[in-house]
Amino acid sequence: MKFSRVHITFCAILLTALSVNAQTSFKPQNQLLNTFKKNFKDANAQYKLLAKQIGPQEFPKTYHPDTKKQENSNSGWWCSGFYPGSLLYLYEQNHDEQLLTEANRILGVLAKEQYNKNTHDLGFMMYCSFGNANRTEPKPEYKQILINSAKSLSTRFNPTIGCIKSWDSKNPSDYLVIIDNMMNLELLFWATRETGDSSYYKIAVTHANTTIKNHYRPDYSSYHVINYDAQTGAVKEKKTAQGFANESAWARGQAWGLYGFTVMYRETKDKKYLDQAQNIARFILTNPNPNQPADKIPYWDYNATNIPNALKDASAAAITASALLELCKYADNNKGQEYFNTAETILKTLSSPAYKAPLGTNGGFILEHSVGHFPAGTEIDVPLTYADYYFIEAMKRYDEFVTNK
Repeated sequence: MKFSRVHITFCAILLTALSVNAQTSFKPQNQLLNTFKKNFKDANAQYKLLAKQIGPQEFPKTYHPDTKKQENSNSGWWCSGFYPGSLLYLYEQNHDEQLLTEANRILGVLAKEQYNKNTHDLGFMMYCSFGNANRTEPKPEYKQILINSAKSLSTRFNPTIGCIKSWDSKNPSDYLVIIDNMMNLELLFWATRETGDSSYYKIAVTHANTTIKNHYRPDYSSYHVINYDAQTGAVKEKKTAQGFANESAWARGQAWGLYGFTVMYRETKDKKYLDQAQNIARFILTNPNPNQPADKIPYWDYNATNIPNALKDASAAAITASALLELCKYADNNKGQEYFNTAETILKTLSSPAYKAPLGTNGGFILEHSVGHFPAGTEIDVPLTYADYYFIEAMKRYDEFVTNK
């Protein structure tokens, strides 16, 4: 039997796809799984403490260990979705009705943000919260809130720029887009699946393609902020806001990109997004010491000048671990194992006393030592809600590698 070149090529592609899709044989360590059981139990207690630190309309933001003061926000703060999201993740693990009751209460406070058209962070705010609520207990009202949130987010898309606007500027000719915005695209993919309206999908893909074109350097590190000309779409500036310098690699920004492009591949199956995610992973994982510490908890910026004395960022580490535990399933054997092993190392370190707070401390937050906005002098070496959220998510993802779970 003779085979055409096209037939052979197709078979090769099919075999490659099958080999990648078959990469599900990662073996979690029993000792680490037991550590996570304790982590979930401790987190349960911590979040009951955290719930006592907020007012009826407030969301936990951070805790200042030096002054022992809690800092909270209203529902419009970009992190508002992480608290209910963490409660729901923990409820899945521990089935503690008190956490579910608190999650439902705070979701009611957050619901009005579905109509907020002044922020690009509706993915963080609404998908990490109502998305998880709808996943665990689907309800028509949750679905409608998420659809309305996707509609609100879509209003910030400009087809001339090819991006969703991140921050509003006093200068009408500015159009600011930050790498963090990659994390809000998952909501749009969900909206297309649920409504059949492809416009959400097209916005997400266009935004991602524009981000690949303009946010990334040849080494696959990312700028934090791109300032486009609002009329022409031309790039005016490539800079940072929360990183060390315009040409530096802000650690959490690299993590946002890694996670975001992994989601892009999951949702589209377009290999260019898998390639992008793996190239970002290579940048993160191959940074030479001391820029990449052995424990895999990155310094707040890979190019901070006072490394190895620079502050570490637990939030960037947690986001990276969670992303790698998804990316490993799409990669070939060698890369997949490297991603899985790196996530293990990160999660072991975050579970240690160096980062995990003792029970009854830290204002109720789980992790210590994250960095929010170093140049502005805010949220420096403190707990942050999104560090907890992605730490819980990463442990959950690791746990799901257990056979038949």
